[in-house]
Parts: sequence; structure tokens; C-alpha cells
Amino acid sequence: MQFSYSRVDLFKRCPYHFKLRYIDRLTELPNYEANSPLIVGHALHTGIEKGKKAMLKEFYNAFPLVTNDVINEAIKLEHNLEKAKEWLSDFNNSFSFTGGYVFIHEYEINKPEFIGFVDLIVKRKGTNDIAIIDFKYSNAIEKYKESPQLQIYKYYLEQEGYNVIAMGYLFLPKTSIRQKKDEDLIQFRKRLNVTMRKLKTTCLKIEPQEMEIIYFLNECKEIKEAIQEKTFNWIKNPNDECFACNPRFAPEYLEQLRDDKGELIMTLPKNIRREKKIDERPDFWIYGDSYVGKSTFVDKFDDLLFLNTDGNTDNTTSPVINIKDEVVKEGRITKRTFAWEQFLNVVSELETDKDSGFKAIAIDLFEDLREHCRIYVFDKNGWEHESDGGYGKGWTMVKTEFNNAIKRLKNLGYQIIYISKEVKSETTLKGGAVRTNFIPNIDDKTANFTTGTVDLTIRAFMNSDGVRLLQLSKQRNVFGGGRFNFLNDTCELSKDEFIQELINAQKASHAKITAKIKPIKEEIKEDKSVKQTVKEETKGTEEVPPGETITDKEEVIEEPKRKTRKRKSSTKEAVEEAKAEEKEETLDEKPKRTRRSRRKKTE
Repeated sequence: MQFSYSRVDLFKRCPYHFKLRYIDRLTELPNYEANSPLIVGHALHTGIEKGKKAMLKEFYNAFPLVTNDVINEAIKLEHNLEKAKEWLSDFNNSFSFTGGYVFIHEYEINKPEFIGFVDLIVKRKGTNDIAIIDFKYSNAIEKYKESPQLQIYKYYLEQEGYNVIAMGYLFLPKTSIRQKKDEDLIQFRKRLNVTMRKLKTTCLKIEPQEMEIIYFLNECKEIKEAIQEKTFNWIKNPNDECFACNPRFAPEYLEQLRDDKGELIMTLPKNIRREKKIDERPDFWIYGDSYVGKSTFVDKFDDLLFLNTDGNTDNTTSPVINIKDEVVKEGRITKRTFAWEQFLNVVSELETDKDSGFKAIAIDLFEDLREHCRIYVFDKNGWEHESDGGYGKGWTMVKTEFNNAIKRLKNLGYQIIYISKEVKSETTLKGGAVRTNFIPNIDDKTANFTTGTVDLTIRAFMNSDGVRLLQLSKQRNVFGGGRFNFLNDTCELSKDEFIQELINAQKASHAKITAKIKPIKEEIKEDKSVKQTVKEETKGTEEVPPGETITDKEEVIEEPKRKTRKRKSSTKEAVEEAKAEEKEETLDEKPKRTRRSRRKKTE
């Protein structure tokens, strides 16, 4: 195993979650909350390296839809980017560097036994002297004084011939203020801007601690032994320091079913049925206005089973199972089988099915299925609304019941297709203009969960000329996105056209990767030769490290584009900071309370 600071840190705090992520390799569903630490943090690093335009593009494109909350976070990002650039422009004020220096962003340390990314290396020209800086979007400053992260980077950078003379964290301020009930969105954003202007960056210098690397290497050895020892006890949260064990921030894994208390019910077999090849049958979620032809489009896929909730099957020819309540009267007793129970029975049958020949399952309509689940949970608990279950419990029980069933369906190995109707929402832009959005007819949290379980989410619509189309490319006011980089923005609402666009996108992506292989290999050779000369550098000769150029004064270096790295958020600091932020936050608005009439039970 190739170790990193975050991997070892996670093992120390929670061996259980280390096993899930790095040994079992479960599929973690993306977090599309506007303040997602991963999305916000990575966008901020992009901004520091490439500027505001690149930062906002990456940030907005990370979400299925740009909402008011996303724009609020973008405002915070812009302020923090200005603060970071201001600090970097006066770097000498924090670290005394005489003469000129250059910035090297996102420097990769890649050893057989270790991998790490240094946010920023500041190199003094004409020497091997460097300072290493790590950016933190956090208010938990004190907790990082004991962090060994920079000590580890220092150890491996010095193996490459650099002389680390300074280390530090740059903390970019974080605020969790929310919109008050008596202020509109424009007023809130004005208050947010005022708040962000008042906040300051903090630079925390770190002194060398030689023992930290010894501890780190011993911990790496301990992990190796734990993996080899089949009887090792992968205990959960031994010191109450695991971020992932906090129910509020626990990651959601596609292969895990949990109860409403967050306890593990079972781990499903990992779905590995698809090879790395051209995928003509991706899992997708299609939504659009009524009568645009969504179901007819899906019906063109071969070996398809429809699970229909609205009875509208006149225009489809594939086999169908109606998901609806079934009522049977036996004498004076009326027995009801809820639609949700029917769906669960279908999933159970499909789990053992080997002879039907189905290759795809389509749920039409997906939002109806979610409502059937809701009604089932209400009846089971004697509720009329989620709030009858106590603070947060009702919503959690409905979400858990629904998500677990969808995970079971996803792991059957079929192509999964969800069909939904379209509704409109509005987003207020920073300038006050209002933009209309097109979104699936389902609540935001369920939408974010659902789009994380499919390969792409697409909108079907009719243009002004009456032509039915599929929206393929990402638009900020259209809920959607996925893992394919389509060459065209739209295509006709036709299975053949859609499949051809899928093939073209994957072939283009493959060609782009193939074209990069040779330059990457040459870059690696050049990188190794440069690192070797660092050790032999003489006083009168200045060698240029990878990605660096020489100018008379300070300049920002753009490294060759690398794969996006994921920043882990499994630290005690994040947990404690989140708990502190809870005191600042106001309660989230609950969904509008809609009661259902009670059915009279017949004796």
C-alpha cells in the first residue's frame, strides 16, 4: 500500500472507516451540499493557483444545479481568494525570504511507499531553500499545532534535495451565518459580504519535530501488519475522534444499508459487473415536462422491465409491473398491501432472478415511489407527517427506508433508469437578477442522493421549434451532470442518437488520455533528472525544479494538469469545529407540513 498523511491519520482515529475506504473500497456517494468541504476546499486551491474565473467554474460545475446556497458559498470563496492572494503578495512579511522567489503549486511527492501533495512550495531563487505552506479552510487553528502533516512533507522533500527552512499553515476564515427569517436574500448577502470583509487570515508557523516522522513510519508499519493479520480487530472510533463516525457527517456508501440510527444493517456485495469499455447502457436519471416523451424514449432500450407508479403505460411496450396499493376484502376484514411493499417484493424477486433475461429496470415515476415510501413509513408508525416522529427522526426514517431500497436495487447489476417529471425553481444571482431553473420533481436531498447513484442525469425538453431534445452538456440552471464529457450540448430524444453521443464522448475521452501518455512519460523522466541535479547544484548555477521558470521577480507557476485529488475530512479538528458551528447556525427550515387523511380500519 502507498501511504499518505490522511490515510495514516484515518487509521489512527478509526480503523473501521480506514478498512471501508482503503481495503473494502466501498463506493462513497458524493456530498452535494453547498458547503461540502471537499468541493469548497478543492475550488479554493484552484483559485489560488489559477485565479477566480477558474475557481468559480470548477465550483459551480461540481454541483448538479447552482442554487442560492451554492452562490452564497461562492461569495465566501471569492472573499477568501482575495485574502489568500493578498497574503501571498506579501509573503516576506510572514517568512523572511531574501531575494527573489517562485511559487510551485500542488507539488506532488510520489514515492513507492508514500504519496502527498504540497499545496504550495515557495523556493528561493539560486538556492534549494524552500518554505512549505498548506492552506486550511478552517477556524480550528490551535488543533493544527500538533499535526504532523508538514513534518512528513519536510522529510520526503529533503530526500529530493530540497532544504526546508520554514513551514506553516495559512488559515482562511470560515463563517456559518445563515439568512434570518426577517431578511430577504439580498439583505443576507450584504450582511455576508460585511462579515467576510471583517474576517482575517491567520498564518501558523510550524517548528521542525524530528520525532514525528519516526511515529509516522512506525504507524505505516502497524498498518501493514494489520492488513496482513486476518484476525485484526478493525474497531470503530476508539478515541471518539472519527469525523466519519459523527452521524451528521457520516459518509454514505452505496454498498451499505443502515437503520435510522446510523447502525449498519448489512453490506451488499460490491457491484463489479461492468468492465472498463465503451458503456452503451449507463445508469441514468431522465426528467422532463409531461408528454415530452420520456417513457417512450426509455422504452426503446432492450430487455427492459418497467416499474410503473402512475398507470400511464399506453405508449410503452416493455413488460410492466404496476407499483400501487392493493386492497383485498376478506369478509369484513380489509387487507391493504402498500405500493412500497410491492416495490420491496419486486426487489427481493430480482435479487434471486436468473431466468427472466431482463437487463434494465426503469422506475416511472421516481418521485411517486418516494411518496409511496413516505406513506408506508407514516402508516407503520401512526404518523401524519415526518414531524410527528420527533425532531429529525421522521425525516431520517423516511430517508433511510428509501435510500436502503434504492441501494439494494442498484447492486443487482441491472442497468437502472429513473424517470421523473420536471418542475421549475428560481435562483437569485449575485447582482439580484432571478434565473429560472429546471429540476426533477423531488426534494433536494433525495435529488442529490439519486444523482450520486447514476452515471448521468439528463433533461428531456421540447425547443421552440417543437423538436424533442436531450440536454447533455452541463448548464447552471438545469439540474444534471455525470461522468461523460459530451461533444454536443444536445441531441434528439432518440435512443440511437443518445447511444451515439455516448460512444463519441467515450472515444474522445480515450483518445485524449492516450495522447497524454507520451508527454507524461517524458515529463516524469525530465522531473527525475531535475531532482537529481538539485543535489549537485553549485553556487553559480541555478537548476529549475519541475514546473518552475526563472524571472527577475516573483511569479506564479502553473504545473502540468494532474488528476484531481480528494481531500479527506476525517479529523478530530473538523468534528470539533462542526460542533462549534452548530451553536452559530439557526435551525433548517422543515418541508411544508402536509397531512394525509387517516384511513378507517375495518375490523
